[in-house]
Amino acid sequence: MSAETVDTPAGAAPPDRAGAPDTPLPSRLRIRAALRRATPALALFATIRLAGLVSTALWAWHTGRHPRTLLGASWDSRWYLSIARHGYGAPAPTGMWPDLPFADLAFFPLYPWLARIVGSLIPVGLLNAALLVAWAASALAAWGVFAVGAHLYDRRVGTLLVVLWALLPHGVIESLAYTESLLTALCAWSLYALLTRRFLAAAALAVLAGLARPSALAIVAAVGAVAVTHTWHRPGPLPLRLWAAALLAPLGWLGYVLWVGARAGIGPLGYFEVQELWGSRFDFGHDTLRSVKHLVLYGDPPAHFMVVAVLSVSLLLYALLVLDRPPTALLVYTTVLVVIALGGTGYFASKPRFLLPAFPLLLPLALALSRARTRTLLLATGSLGGLALGYGIYLLTVADLPL
Repeated sequence: MSAETVDTPAGAAPPDRAGAPDTPLPSRLRIRAALRRATPALALFATIRLAGLVSTALWAWHTGRHPRTLLGASWDSRWYLSIARHGYGAPAPTGMWPDLPFADLAFFPLYPWLARIVGSLIPVGLLNAALLVAWAASALAAWGVFAVGAHLYDRRVGTLLVVLWALLPHGVIESLAYTESLLTALCAWSLYALLTRRFLAAAALAVLAGLARPSALAIVAAVGAVAVTHTWHRPGPLPLRLWAAALLAPLGWLGYVLWVGARAGIGPLGYFEVQELWGSRFDFGHDTLRSVKHLVLYGDPPAHFMVVAVLSVSLLLYALLVLDRPPTALLVYTTVLVVIALGGTGYFASKPRFLLPAFPLLLPLALALSRARTRTLLLATGSLGGLALGYGIYLLTVADLPL
């Protein structure tokens, strides 16, 4: 991967316009042109997700469950719906653990805010509004994933990157009322802004990401790393907009963490005490290794075997990504997400979900498939598609584990 990609000027033409006059287009026309380039990738993404939705709905009806409830009111979704409906501090949703003071403060506010806004504008009910926000975020995430892949390589790699992201074993999460798609959308576009030197736009998106999930620290770190890299490699004063971006990026995450401490009255680091209520902390991977050991010695639910497989493949793909020498922003962003997923405690079955925003891990595979024969490409994606559809149904309707 060429380092020159990072230094492409923001107004540079994409590869298929290399010979065109260097005249900046109005924003509306640039967005329309970018959307046209991404249309095949987005169509494939929509087809994959629609197939997953239909399969899940049919199986849910077969087992006597309502698909909408399954997609929009499972596990964490019920907490987000409660926050959107009542704000923070309400009793835990019926049947959900833990029913403790401040437990809902573990959930960042952007997604329930958006669900509440959409629900107030469109009379479809809060649950449907939450699903609409999640599905729109998935589409924007797919577009952002394509933009990063196409910028670094070409449209074929960008399209395959989107397809692989949609076909992940835990890709069904992209259709649930969860926050991973929203975080991926904000981070993907922030990374694209960094790669094209739109530093303030990258920071603004990082601020929003910091209000979506705690793992938004990854994109905050990426913005800071780009500033440090420019300082190290380029003599002379750092551009003011890059300094501003580095200072602005953490404000969303930091603001919510500090607000939680003030709201709960337990000090500026009170958010981490709230996380302790859920058994979540960072222990440098000891809990992950303990879970793997227990799986090997005593056996666990089948989903845990898939977790080990996903984590193992992720580490392999991470090594390949590092060897490919990606831009600093992508490397730092992916590294932080991998460290958070592997180093955190609790909810072993949820670790693949925590890695969903780490789409740059799929770049080595997307690049390899872009050079493969058509038969190999169809066989690989078809196999992944069958696995994703079947395993998604299993996760939602059979496994009965926290997602």
